[in-house]
Amino acid sequence: MPSGLRILRVLLSLPVRIREAVEDRIRRSVCAAAASVRFSPRAQVHNPSGNLAAISIGERSLVEGQLLVFPDSGQIRVGEYCYIGEGARIWSALNVTIGSRVFIAHGVNVHDNNAHSLSADERHRHFRESLEAGAASFAENVEPAAVVIEDDAWIGFNASILKGVRIGRGAVVGACALVTEDVEPYAVVAGQPARVIGRSRP
Repeated sequence: MPSGLRILRVLLSLPVRIREAVEDRIRRSVCAAAASVRFSPRAQVHNPSGNLAAISIGERSLVEGQLLVFPDSGQIRVGEYCYIGEGARIWSALNVTIGSRVFIAHGVNVHDNNAHSLSADERHRHFRESLEAGAASFAENVEPAAVVIEDDAWIGFNASILKGVRIGRGAVVGACALVTEDVEPYAVVAGQPARVIGRSRP
């Protein structure tokens, strides 16, 4: 390639690189991420608590999805060599712990809470205050229960892991599965609700 074209390509790509570098710094400013962690341009990290330790990400992990802790509570712990796919959402009002070498495919939902109150009146009042005042004067009762995903687990695309669930080491959760109960180590589960259909291996 002629040197002029090479220089032009560098100049044209510079604003994108600068923007991506700024966005990366912003993501890192709201969590405790190891230096080797990579965030894709699509990754989102929401930590309104102001406590960087509320979201921690271990060495050599790649985040393409969304990590979110609630303003007054919640912790997310991601181990080493993990992958969190595009469109995956991990939301915590209490504690979500993800071991090392865990693959979480695109579109996965992991929630340690109900997201909204079971009271229709409370949901409406919270939503109305959020619209009118920019923030509600109270936090909804979301009934959290910790989620644990142990080392070497693989969560297939569009699966949902609900509150209070433990996914055992090396377990595989099939695509679009709805996990409402614990999954034993090295079990393969699928369906809605998820049921054991086989065994994985170390």
